[in-house]
Amino acid sequence: MKPAIVVMLTYNDVTVKDALEIFESAKDLPVKHWGFKNVGLPEDKMKEIATKMKEAGKETFLEVVTYDEESCLAGAKTAVKCGFDHLMGTLYYPSVHAYLKEHGVDYMPFVGKVSGSPSILEGTNEEIIQDAKNMMAKGIKGFDILAYRHVTDGEGLARAFCKAVDAKICIAGSINSYARIDTMFEICPWTFTMGSALFDKKFVPDGDFRANLAAVAEYMQKK
Repeated sequence: MKPAIVVMLTYNDVTVKDALEIFESAKDLPVKHWGFKNVGLPEDKMKEIATKMKEAGKETFLEVVTYDEESCLAGAKTAVKCGFDHLMGTLYYPSVHAYLKEHGVDYMPFVGKVSGSPSILEGTNEEIIQDAKNMMAKGIKGFDILAYRHVTDGEGLARAFCKAVDAKICIAGSINSYARIDTMFEICPWTFTMGSALFDKKFVPDGDFRANLAAVAEYMQKK
């Protein structure tokens, strides 16, 4: 099965102020998955954007980039209040898992040792894979893995993780070239995120966000 893109309306791990306007400019493109971070906008604005995405028939993702239990649980509550389909990120906490399960929101926590903002990922491939398997034993069915933020070999980790872990996998962060999109099609995670690369015009240097996303969507449709 081909991987899908999750378009993140974020730049340097913060939701952009004009996220709604950018979504409205590009919502007609053949891209189903959209999301943003829990930092950068007030909750009422997040809810407005998530609602607009749902009205446009999109599947919605909130990525939480905080790490202590209290703030992770607050992020989960935001996901529920705003009506998101999926919550990605947070370090795994049973309280967050239980709350999201109770409210029918899919939970895809970070895997491995994650810290900082923008986030970095530490741990050996074996440790990160084992971390995922430990969470799967607790009922987790999907993961947000910051493979290309790994401190050593991001692509090697992405390949090893997708081969070893039978779950919904989202490769998040730093997919910023056609070569890395090609890698996603080789290793076939469920999804991968893209945000800053579209704002940085990595695919159409003289184009806007919409033009860059359109180029990526067209490239993926042909594969």
